[in-house]
Amino acid sequence: MEQVLAGVRVLDLSRYIAGPFCATILADWGAEVIRIEAPGGAEDRTQGPLAPSGDNLRYTMIARNKKGITLDMAGPKGQEIFRRLLAKSDIVVENYSPPVKEKLGLTYEALKQIKPDVILVTVSAFGSTGPYRHRLGFDQIAQAESGAMSFTGFPDGEPTRSHLAWVDLSTALHSALGAVLALMHRNKTGEGQRVETALLDTAVSWVSFQGTAAEYQAMGLTRPRLGNASYYAFSDTFKARDGVVLVAIVSEPLWRRMAELLGRPELADDPRFAGDTARYEHRHLINAMLDEWIGQRSVADVLATMGKARIPCGRVNEVGEMVADPQVAARELLQMVELPGLGEVIHPRVAIQMSSTPGKISARAPRVGEHNEEVYRGLLGLAAQELAALQAEGVV
Repeated sequence: MEQVLAGVRVLDLSRYIAGPFCATILADWGAEVIRIEAPGGAEDRTQGPLAPSGDNLRYTMIARNKKGITLDMAGPKGQEIFRRLLAKSDIVVENYSPPVKEKLGLTYEALKQIKPDVILVTVSAFGSTGPYRHRLGFDQIAQAESGAMSFTGFPDGEPTRSHLAWVDLSTALHSALGAVLALMHRNKTGEGQRVETALLDTAVSWVSFQGTAAEYQAMGLTRPRLGNASYYAFSDTFKARDGVVLVAIVSEPLWRRMAELLGRPELADDPRFAGDTARYEHRHLINAMLDEWIGQRSVADVLATMGKARIPCGRVNEVGEMVADPQVAARELLQMVELPGLGEVIHPRVAIQMSSTPGKISARAPRVGEHNEEVYRGLLGLAAQELAALQAEGVV
């Protein structure tokens, strides 16, 4: 069955995570994504730790399903080739800084002169307006400035960032959704448009959706660092005999089940634990009871007993344990992809499951310039001599 974005061509000029992963999402659903990088390869290929092939393994995930070409866009010949590619494409994804964007002619105004119905997805750290518009930044900078780090970590420690690049990855999802919405609009009206996302925009949005900004504005509350505990409900991590588990008791029915499991049914009607907020305020008392109960048991026993009682509980896995987890296997969340010089390497599968038009991994990440011949000769119609001349001049 044809994939839902088949027939859509995307030029991916972006680097690192947010922009490239946006293009990867589009490729996973069938778009033809052409990754354009400078002759010799882009810098995001070579960030460590490097595999024996010389590639950053993150690059191999984020460039899957894409075609790879090289092009020096700084000179007139490279600019002319890019314009010819643009005329045959639907979407451009870029994350250049404003000065470079201007120099390379990658503003929306410049692109739509060549391709009037083009959709430009532009990703940056701080957006195109405001006093920070010229600043550079990465995921961790957005985590810091959004306030997310202020309530992450333990009470006696410093503010802590997540090493999972949630701002980058969420911005990529926003960007891909914006691209698809723009395609829907173009299908109705024939009009292209500019889709803008920014790391700080994403981070502030997610932090505020937790209610933190409203709490501060309405009640003057600033959330403290609680470690692994939850706010305004009970949840925390506990040490079992052979590992660590996380327990979440959110809502009255779950608390009543927990009281029964502890052999303390009278706690269900104890006013100190009457409601999520009260249990949050008296969490130290619940912690002491669960520390004792869980500490005497194995992780497997805790999971089985709480599972039978219908109380949410999970093992705190290391990555290797996640890879071996039977639920991960049953959901087929990981897929082996053959990579040159490495053999089969684990890749994350497409996370959205659709019954009629599923996304899929159909091609590994390209080597530097691997698809030059296919794109320049097949798509643009260059003669073999022309391509050879451009290669000799360092244009491709």
